[in-house]
Amino acid sequence: MSKTTLFDLDGKIAFVSGASRGIGEAIAKLLAQQGAHVIVSSRKIEGCQAVADAIIAEGGKATPVACHIGEMEQIQSVFAQIREQFGRLDILVNNAATNPQFCHVLDTDVSAFQKTVDVNIRGYFYMSIEAGKLMREHGGGSIINVASINGVTPGNFQGIYSITKGAVINMTKAFAKECAQFGIRCNALLPGLTDTKFASALVKNESILEMALQQIPLSRVAQPSEMAGAVLYLASDASSYTTGVSLNVDGGYLA
Repeated sequence: MSKTTLFDLDGKIAFVSGASRGIGEAIAKLLAQQGAHVIVSSRKIEGCQAVADAIIAEGGKATPVACHIGEMEQIQSVFAQIREQFGRLDILVNNAATNPQFCHVLDTDVSAFQKTVDVNIRGYFYMSIEAGKLMREHGGGSIINVASINGVTPGNFQGIYSITKGAVINMTKAFAKECAQFGIRCNALLPGLTDTKFASALVKNESILEMALQQIPLSRVAQPSEMAGAVLYLASDASSYTTGVSLNVDGGYLA
């Protein structure tokens, strides 16, 4: 009896933003292990290069590309590069995000507000538009937005971040409905508390962590690699009839 090829990504071109560390790095490495040529992207090329080198060292295919998704010119530039170098894009993982302020919602600074919106909403939106146009030309593809459980139930002192992640969940549904006719699927991953530098304000604070773990039925923090399998499902033919979904990977928190 042969193994399933449902999760094979041979010949696919995948773009992962925020891929220099944490959840994005884990996603990039798993997609490459399954055969995809992964465009490893984040703001600084050094981190992208290190992840791409690690993928190549394991026999995978990867290309490092610097792109700050909060800057519209950089989004346009990177997609011009993708068109020229690859001519197609099959998988987009919008993972890069920002959460510059951890404070009471009434103390939200206007610059922190703008930065969060520019990256987490506008960045995801225009990355999806550019990827969607390429996918439409080649018969379809899969867009995966990394949202958050905070998009369903706001995190304390993470007001504007939570609001942007709620927008990402609705954005996912909008693209899923309107792009299905082009063979483009769009789904969201909703990670729970994960041990990353991004979440260090929560994970490294013992009193906050203890309170958080009481609300997680699995009673532990996730590892970045535990998010990657869900993205592989959403990127591959295993999810060919799945679109518009928000997949909670949260240890049971939202239950």
